[in-house]
Amino acid sequence: MKRILPHIYIENCQEAVEHYQKVFGGELKNVQLADGMDMFKGHEGKYIHAELHINETCIIYFADVFGETKKGDNMWLMMDAETEEEINSLYQKLAENGHIKMELQDTFWNSKYAVVIDRYGVTWELNYGKQG
Repeated sequence: MKRILPHIYIENCQEAVEHYQKVFGGELKNVQLADGMDMFKGHEGKYIHAELHINETCIIYFADVFGETKKGDNMWLMMDAETEEEINSLYQKLAENGHIKMELQDTFWNSKYAVVIDRYGVTWELNYGKQG
């Protein structure tokens, strides 16, 4: 496992990220807007991804809410796997007696990715960045 990162889904993400940057300091990196992507049509100007790098080891991922959410389910844990075998194993084990929110699949950001809610109600994002 490379790392575990909190991923906060929040309305008015840009405003929230600016607030948290004032609170924690750090640098905003890797901001991706929904603009120009068919799958996010109607959500122009919203963040599909942003990272607040507080220091080398403390990073928080953020994204706007797309769809319905309720308090308590807007923070997910993102597991950054080191190998394809590892992500496949995590996916199978976390999905057991849980719920698959997004099937493990190849993505436009050159990763394998899935979202699983485990048997205890914890939402896990699984990501494996492919090389090359």
